[in-house]
Parts: sequence; structure tokens; C-alpha cells
Amino acid sequence: MAEYILEMNHIVKEFSGVRALDDVNFKVKKGEIMAICGENGAGKSTLMNVLSGVYPHGTYSGDIVYKGEVCSFKSIRDSEKKGIVIIHQELALSPYLSVAENIFLGNERKKNGIIDWGETQREAHALLQRVGMGGENVNVPVNTLGVGKQQLIEIAKALGKKADLLILDEPTAALNDRESKQLLDLILQLKEQGMTCIIISHKLNEISYVADSITIIRDGHTIETLQKGDDDFTEERIIKGMVGRELTNRYPKRENCPIGDTIFEIKNWNVYHPDDSNRQMLKDINIHVRAGEVVGLAGLMGAGRTELAMSIFGHSYGQKISGDVYINGKKVKINTVQDAIHQKLAYVSEDRKTYGLILIDSIKFNMTIAALRKFFSKKGVVDQQSEAVKVEEFRHLINVKTNTVDQAVGSLSGGNQQKVVLAKWMLTQPDVLILDEPTRGIDVGAKYEIYTVINELARSGKAVIIISSEMPEIIGTCDRTYVLNEGEIAGELSGDEITQEAIMGVIMAHNRKGEL
Repeated sequence: MAEYILEMNHIVKEFSGVRALDDVNFKVKKGEIMAICGENGAGKSTLMNVLSGVYPHGTYSGDIVYKGEVCSFKSIRDSEKKGIVIIHQELALSPYLSVAENIFLGNERKKNGIIDWGETQREAHALLQRVGMGGENVNVPVNTLGVGKQQLIEIAKALGKKADLLILDEPTAALNDRESKQLLDLILQLKEQGMTCIIISHKLNEISYVADSITIIRDGHTIETLQKGDDDFTEERIIKGMVGRELTNRYPKRENCPIGDTIFEIKNWNVYHPDDSNRQMLKDINIHVRAGEVVGLAGLMGAGRTELAMSIFGHSYGQKISGDVYINGKKVKINTVQDAIHQKLAYVSEDRKTYGLILIDSIKFNMTIAALRKFFSKKGVVDQQSEAVKVEEFRHLINVKTNTVDQAVGSLSGGNQQKVVLAKWMLTQPDVLILDEPTRGIDVGAKYEIYTVINELARSGKAVIIISSEMPEIIGTCDRTYVLNEGEIAGELSGDEITQEAIMGVIMAHNRKGEL
């Protein structure tokens, strides 16, 4: 019989009378990588927060059995003392402290009550060596490093706490393909060293790559556990368990959607770095989008896609911005976000928690904040009745899973938060909608719902621009795609021309042109 390092038995967790977890049971074998899959709001993160002591003993019912002992964790510190360390989706690093300081924050290396900086730096070097960052300077501020390296520092931090069970919540959500592969290979190396890992991810191809077993959670219940080598580990089988049905087409077809005249155009767009007026980030960008058309912006990380979107949307990025913006054939000036909203231009940011939402406020507040002045106010007084009616209409339209629109938006799952951001900008009744990584960190079911909303927007005659690092998403949703590379338009693809090979071919050709 296999040795189980962890058992969670009959776990029940409620929020305001609503059961987020309902009699959840699962076991993890020592030294294995267990993946937890489920739709947004299924209860995955809630379950891990119960395990790690974020939700202390007494706020839930059921038993946590770790290394054969029933545990009653009152805090994260209690679970860490036992060797259980969780790395949340939002990195918990202090940006202005050094790498070494971050690794041992709350776990300082002391001698006679005083921090031993020599020991701190030596141990930090050793831990970075274990995660493949042996040559990194441990004294630089952590905010000078990329997200991929910061994620590895989080793992080094966990190793410094002598973790036996490592929980990773969406560890590759903000990483590119190369960084994701590096992180997944590190997890496999840790497994060889005896580490047990639990990984939560919506990237099913990554789960199939690293996991020994997969536990599927749906609506707060454990549905099944699949074992590698014994059960079907295909993405289609995992999706069936997550959503309770076959999902044969991940990208809904866009039918009865005639493409009309050009309603959005950018001409000769140039942008310089906000901190370096001599560093040009975007050079002579020319794009256009027609009514009813969904246009993609493809490219590698750092190509300039988000910088382009933010610079257009009220000059939210960059300096020395030049070029012309045309909406419905009319040249418009968009120097502020308020100008953009007035000109019926909307932008859904890739970072919903920083730029998209006020997490401590309600769903209703977040949905209507951008449209409040124009659509829900009369002489400066909010028409609360019309506001409430519209919010309820949009809650049902895009299927935000909540009992009440007065719930704090920060308590929603990532997918439902993304829907609230989308609703916020739809309520401004834009003609042009720019969606930056609209499905990052959300499950296939929620993705399908967002793609359906995108199709409806196109069908109603809107111009939609999608920025995505997932090439299959660009291929599955877009009529036409511009490929950006090093701040320039490297090429344009339409219809059946849009393939992963063609996109990479355009990028490589542009690189060769630059070398010449």
C-alpha cells in the first residue's frame, strides 16, 4: 500500500452560508506530483487555503492528516513548521528588498538575535543554485528581475523553509513558454529529490507533462482522481471531468457576423519608453479594424503588444507619443483615459487586479464605475435603480457566479473577476474594445463563455482587438492578425493563413531583416 503524506477527509468550508467545499476528500502519495483541476470557483484555491492554514482550524469542518498526524493549523506559520509551503498565484515578494532578503523574509538567519548577513547570502546562493539561478546576484532588488525569475525565487524561499510538501497555485500563469518549461522541469527535479508537490493550473498540457495524478473538483465536490499510466490523461478527458460534459469545440463559431467598414485605425504610431526618452518602444505602427471584425495582436513576450494597447488607451504608457487615431473615420485625440471612454474606446488590461478592479468594493461598484457618469447619473446623482437593473442583466448575460452583486469582487474566482472587468467595459457601450490576455489564468469553461461574449460583440458591429500569448487562442478567435516583433509590425495574416508556424515564420523573417 502506497504511503500517503497527506489526506484531507470530509472537508466542508462555507462563506456566508454558501458551501465552497462540500465533503471534499483526496489523498497525496509521498513524492508524487498531484494536480488539482477544476473550473474557476470550483474550490481549488479554497481547499489549498484550508490545508495551509490561511483558513484556520475551526473555520471549516473535516480532518487534515499530514504524515499520519491529524493537524489543526491556526495560521500559515503553523503549516510551514510542519513542512507545508504554499506559493500563491500573486507573488508574495517585497519588490524593493534584495533577492537574499526576500528568500529569508520571516525566516531570517540569526546569530544571537542579530541577522547574520554572511550566512543569509551564502544560503541564498545555495538555494538559488538548486532552482537553476546559481549565477544570480543575491543583493539586487527583486523588482529588477523578470516574473519568471521571481517565481523561481519563491520556490527557493519555500526550500529555505525546509518544505516537504510544496503547493503551487497557477505557477506559470504569468510566464512565457520558455519560462514555463524551465519551471516545470524544476518541479520534476524536486520530485526526484523527494519533494511532494500539489499544483493548481488551468494549462492542461502542462499538467499532463508533470503530474502523476489529477484530482478534479467541480462545484465544491471532488469528482474523481486520474492516475498517469492507468487512466486517460488527455486534455479532452480532463475537460470532461471539469465541466461534466464533452467540450468538442473550445472556440465557438462566429456566424452571421458580416464585416463592415473600418471603424478603428492607427497611423504612424510611435512611442518611447516612459523612463528613457531615447529608447523607442513602438515604431511606425499602422493597424485598422473593421466593424464586426476580431483582430489579433500576436508576438513573443516583449514584442510591444501591451505597450501599444496602453499607449492608445489614454496614453497610459510611454512618452513622446506621436501618430493618429481614427474612430468611425474621424480623427480623435485620446490623451487621457477619460478621453478614451468618451470616444467609445475600451481596454481590458492583462492585470485585472492592478488595473481592472477595486478588489475591496462590490461587484456592482466595479461593473458600473467606468459608465457611472454617462449612463447612470442625472445631474451628478446616481440613478441606483437603473444601475441595479443593468448590473443584474449583465451578471446573467456573462454568467458571473455569485449570490449577490453586493459581494466584494476580491472574493470571486479569477474567471469571475475577469467577467466583471469585461462587463465594466461593455457597460460603457464602446465601439472599439481591446482585450489584453482576456483569458489568462481561467479555466476552459470560463474561456468558452468569454469567447462567446467576444462573438456577440463582433456580431453587434463592434471592432475587437485581442492580445494573447496563447497562439491557439489567436488562431481560434481572430479573423485577421498583426504580428508584432521588437516594437514593429512584422507582418499580417488572415483567415486560414493564421497558424503557429506562420506566426513564428513572420517573426523569424523580421529578425533576419533586422540583422541585415
